[in-house]
Amino acid sequence: MYIEMREINKTFDGFHASENVSFGVEKGHLAALLGPSGSGKTTILRMIAGLDVPDSGDILVEGKRMNDIPGSKRGIGFVFQNYALFRYMTVADNIAFGLEIQKRKKTEIKERVEELLELISMKDLGKRYPHQLSGGQRQRVAFARALAPDPHLLLLDEPFAAIDAKVRRELRSWLKEMIGRVGVTSIFVTHDQEEAMEVADTIIVTNQGRVEQIGTPEEICHHPATSFVQDFIDLPRYEALMMK
Repeated sequence: MYIEMREINKTFDGFHASENVSFGVEKGHLAALLGPSGSGKTTILRMIAGLDVPDSGDILVEGKRMNDIPGSKRGIGFVFQNYALFRYMTVADNIAFGLEIQKRKKTEIKERVEELLELISMKDLGKRYPHQLSGGQRQRVAFARALAPDPHLLLLDEPFAAIDAKVRRELRSWLKEMIGRVGVTSIFVTHDQEEAMEVADTIIVTNQGRVEQIGTPEEICHHPATSFVQDFIDLPRYEALMMK
């Protein structure tokens, strides 16, 4: 496994946000953390990113323990739900931000920004500001900014939650294609079953801080491992999605 969570526990004021959480994600795969609100999805993502520290357990990337390594040194890209773009920076400057922090050469930064603008199909929009973009375009810029420093792992927290339904469907297909092209191992948080089923190679179902089941969309839907998964997953919705 490329990334592993081993018996992770995390409490906040006595609340078990993560309880003996263990799972792994293979290199190059796109995994979804799927579950209802309050099930511990975002806490897991934040611990992987180094934004929260587990009380016990180990986080490993390529076999290397990451618990004590600062988030900025983990080689992780993070796409936030609300884009988190800098309002007074152009699209190009937003994408370049992480590279400038790394003190890359100006010529290297320029080439990388142009490459990513091409990748997200926005090569003529580099001089625009976030307020001049649609929600879908802003999310593409956030994706490009996260990819700019060539992260080993990409984390996405409810990446489509702030976008309307039609654009969300379009972006789901776009995201799966882009991650496939780039080949970066990715984990995204969602409460939307259709989103997880359509995009993810692997689904990790969470409930009350625990992992209920790990499997492919087909395995999760047709072979639920617990009564929670059986009740939570909308099988007719999955079958309708597969018929599209």
